[in-house]
Amino acid sequence: MKVLDSVRVLEIGGIGPGPFCAMHLADLGADVVSIVRPEAQPAGAATVLSRGKRSVFADLKSPEGRELVLALVRDADALIEGLRPGTMERLGLGPDSCLALNPRLVYGRMTGWGQDGPLAHSAGHDNNYAAVSGALWGSSPADTRPVSPFATLGDIGGGAMYLMTGLLAGIVQARATGRGTVVDAAIVDGAAHMLNLMLHARQRGLVADERGASIHDSAPFYETYACADGTFITLGAIEPPFHALLLHKLGLADAPAFQGAQWDRSAWPARRGQLQALFASQPRAHWQHLLEGTDACFGAVLSPVQAARHPHMQARGVYLEPDGDALQAAPAPRFDGQAYAPGPASHAGADTADVLDKVRSGCAQQVWRGVR
Repeated sequence: MKVLDSVRVLEIGGIGPGPFCAMHLADLGADVVSIVRPEAQPAGAATVLSRGKRSVFADLKSPEGRELVLALVRDADALIEGLRPGTMERLGLGPDSCLALNPRLVYGRMTGWGQDGPLAHSAGHDNNYAAVSGALWGSSPADTRPVSPFATLGDIGGGAMYLMTGLLAGIVQARATGRGTVVDAAIVDGAAHMLNLMLHARQRGLVADERGASIHDSAPFYETYACADGTFITLGAIEPPFHALLLHKLGLADAPAFQGAQWDRSAWPARRGQLQALFASQPRAHWQHLLEGTDACFGAVLSPVQAARHPHMQARGVYLEPDGDALQAAPAPRFDGQAYAPGPASHAGADTADVLDKVRSGCAQQVWRGVR
């Protein structure tokens, strides 16, 4: 049994955060049926984001496609859609239509700009949403352009994770009260909400209102450094004991540039310059041997393929290549000390015949395998 074995999710296939959220729910045991357009995903295609799901081809613009969705809605706990505001309503599949059939349904809407506001109907992508929400502002040093984080700050951080939170909270409410809800998960909302930690730091004077004057983009002890072999390492020695240990390990405890207060911003440029020269004198492996596993708050910058080979990541089984498939990360988080195994990646449309047969025979409830 997995923690979400009793949860049934109908996904209206899309791109980015919606499919990621549905995959995450499937990782944790939810029964996910994904409705995809044949032209949007070639038959037979299977990707990491389709793991643990069942895939059904349907044209939502046709009466048959609409009736299929509504038949599955009747016994679903949640629905995920990521179309532009108003699109599902025009298809006859909006919240009013679905909640009329299933008042317990949690209707999850994933967009970049939200269901309303001046930009609601505009196209956009991860970097646009992160930029307007304020989340992209401090993503790089002040003397370089802000660069979108590789881990999709907006789509996953501000989008999929907040959609999942809203869906699970709605399901808790529905099971307690019998009343469903509509979740408006906008990436700009979630990305802004994630900034509350940095806004807290701003109140404490650790984050400034201009780039290049805050701990995350100017402190020499919280920085990324280049090594002699062209690779990179990170330092995060914020707390005084960790900072002192770092200087001791590097042989800099008595260096003139590092005398005085750790938070003396006027000394930061000289200290950063000395650290840059030091780290550039040796390859990354040297610094890993010296600092990794200590309280100096050190981490080597690794590609996903390199990370999969790191002893710590291997010991925890963080990355997988199931049955020779492409590299993917294991389900997270863990429960009772155990990581769940991911479900197999579904081939696009592979479950169409089975699901349609059940729906056409009046047994749509039998589509769902979740235990209640």
